[in-house]
Amino acid sequence: MDRFRITCGSRRAAAAALILLVASCGGGGTGGTLPESVYAAKCASPRSGIDAATGKPYPDVPGTVDDEKKWLRAWTDDLYLWYREVPSVDPAAYATPAAYFAVLKTQAVTASGKPKDRFHFTYPTAEWEALSQSGVQAGYGAQWAVLSPAPPREVVVAYIEPGSPAAAAGLARGAQVLAVDGVDLANGTDVTTLNAGLFPSTSGESHSFSILDSGAAVSRTVVLSSANVVSHPVQDAGPVAGHPTVGYMLFNDHLATAEKALFDAITSLRTAGIADLVVDMRYNGGGYLVVASQLAYMLAGPTVTSGKAFEREAFNDKHPTTDPVTGEALTPFPFVGTTVGLSEPSGTPLPYLTLSRVFVLTGPDTCSASESVINGLRGVDFQVVQVGSTTCGKPYAFYPQDNCGTTYFSIEMQGQNAKGFGDYGDGFVPGGAGAAGVPGCQVADDFGHALGDPAEALLAAAVGYMATGTCPAASVAVGHALGAAHAPARGGIAPKSPWQTNRMFRR
Repeated sequence: MDRFRITCGSRRAAAAALILLVASCGGGGTGGTLPESVYAAKCASPRSGIDAATGKPYPDVPGTVDDEKKWLRAWTDDLYLWYREVPSVDPAAYATPAAYFAVLKTQAVTASGKPKDRFHFTYPTAEWEALSQSGVQAGYGAQWAVLSPAPPREVVVAYIEPGSPAAAAGLARGAQVLAVDGVDLANGTDVTTLNAGLFPSTSGESHSFSILDSGAAVSRTVVLSSANVVSHPVQDAGPVAGHPTVGYMLFNDHLATAEKALFDAITSLRTAGIADLVVDMRYNGGGYLVVASQLAYMLAGPTVTSGKAFEREAFNDKHPTTDPVTGEALTPFPFVGTTVGLSEPSGTPLPYLTLSRVFVLTGPDTCSASESVINGLRGVDFQVVQVGSTTCGKPYAFYPQDNCGTTYFSIEMQGQNAKGFGDYGDGFVPGGAGAAGVPGCQVADDFGHALGDPAEALLAAAVGYMATGTCPAASVAVGHALGAAHAPARGGIAPKSPWQTNRMFRR
């Protein structure tokens, strides 16, 4: 097993919600009493031929929309972690299975008032399979950070994918978007144009942007053409300038391709003789749990992790001892010390560092499998120092489940570390009190410096803490620092597609 999140439709719709302050898609359901197997693969529009992902014929047979809805309710009643809290509504009130699925979830909130289940979504199966394995999606290669989604809106570049259209156009971290296709981003009313330009749904689209580069006094016009961009999950691995024994690594996604990228990065850092390491996961929304486990092993090494549980999974009370998807007895998920074949041949021993602690840079986009790295290491008493802001709070996971060409993602389990802790639904808090408080410093994101620059606020705070054990005097709990060229920001989030913002198991 291993693990790898929002949809009211497409990736653009998810991101657009941040701009438009759209809350949700709606949906709902009432239950059937028969097992989900009775209704599985009974499809209103059955697929034919061979599934490229499995090499087997599609299991679909002719059925109805009602069959698909009955399957959803039965599947939810069996596997959903909070199945007792799912509302009972009439499925006929919802035109599509996806609309019905959208409300088959708890309406409860966390201690801070956030919805307990913020992670319920669907994806077209073919698109999901292509994206999750290859790390390729249509876009510019610019990860936007939405600092203010309501007027006056504010969007800046968080980071750039190497070799992408955005990189070719000279965009860099901190560049601020002023207008999209002639529409003023801050106060314009044509949000459809804004969303279409910021979040293209296909390759080959061209959109015009007015950009104010970080530190610049005058804006410039940039025309970006979307392409199928490859995500590079690990970037900038190496010693911090001026600190030869301190390593830095930007880790953005727990993709399948991250297995090889992390293998190479840790090998390089080990060769460089790194004694302290900063792992920058402030924009890492999650992905495969096995990749999180592999990273934790490479940070802590075999002496600390051998024979220990990285994470234990708890399903709902219908499945106390057995994984209901695989049929296997529930056993702790270990620290994985070898490759598993995601992007490196299976069975190769992983490199590891000889560290006594690790510094993790975090933000509100640090989610799911990324949080598992923190929690899993703390469970075996390996010191984690957290610098940045509170993480998203997702100690939950699921198996992606295809039915009739739609893959559904519904919370099925809660992860706990070796000490039994998994109650961080409101996130890990740097320097905070209580069980979800982690030693470290609350520091605002700094878009005025490049990631990996020793002057960047989070990295500078981490390096300073290494030397003194204290946080910088200017530490703050929330918000962002853009530098002199930009007005102060009010906090924000870097929207990613659902497949990049979860913690998932493979079958």
